[in-house]
Amino acid sequence: MSLAALEAAVHGCRRCPRLVAWREQVAAEKRAAFRDETYWGRPVAGFGDPGARVLLLGLAPAAHGANRTGRMFTGDRSGDFLYAALHRAGMASQAASGARGDGLELTDAWVTAAVRCAPPANKPLPAERDACASWLEAEWALLEHVRVVVALGAFGWDAALRLLDPGLRPRPRFGHGAEAELGGVTLLGCFHPSQQNTFTGKLTPAMMDAVLDRARQAASARSTSPA
Repeated sequence: MSLAALEAAVHGCRRCPRLVAWREQVAAEKRAAFRDETYWGRPVAGFGDPGARVLLLGLAPAAHGANRTGRMFTGDRSGDFLYAALHRAGMASQAASGARGDGLELTDAWVTAAVRCAPPANKPLPAERDACASWLEAEWALLEHVRVVVALGAFGWDAALRLLDPGLRPRPRFGHGAEAELGGVTLLGCFHPSQQNTFTGKLTPAMMDAVLDRARQAASARSTSPA
């Protein structure tokens, strides 16, 4: 399967009735600020550079962000913060992203999420998380150059551990700046760029920049290390 074929398969997924109902309800009712827009209202596939060495793993599409625009971390404050940081790191062609097809291109980075549909209250059920896991596994198999996973939040950290080493005990604990080596891959923890974190100062631009700088260092080190 190619990344393009995987994207098409993700876009057609209807595995989780609760998530299907919610994403479509949000797309039909809309937020007042976006009432003239056509919402995506479907699962959202990953996005970025197919040759990326750094994968950024979030929780799920935001109801009025990626569920509206159809691209991960696009159209909301979390995405504004993330793509501005990627731009400063030289990994994004522009500092802001408002819609699919707006010219944004990523270099050496791939942005995705553990769950592909917007969940009510941003809280997927365990069964929904598990039903969606195969999409991340298929994506991982196709992104052959990834050497570093940046987990955006505890949910992303848990999903990364399940993906990379599900039987690992004891499990490394999530924290901002946390780091674990898992089967030739470096896992880095980063607070999620949600408004709850960025507006309160729990996550600052400098903190995000430090994680991305470490990700690039680790990716380069792993790429040059002998097999």
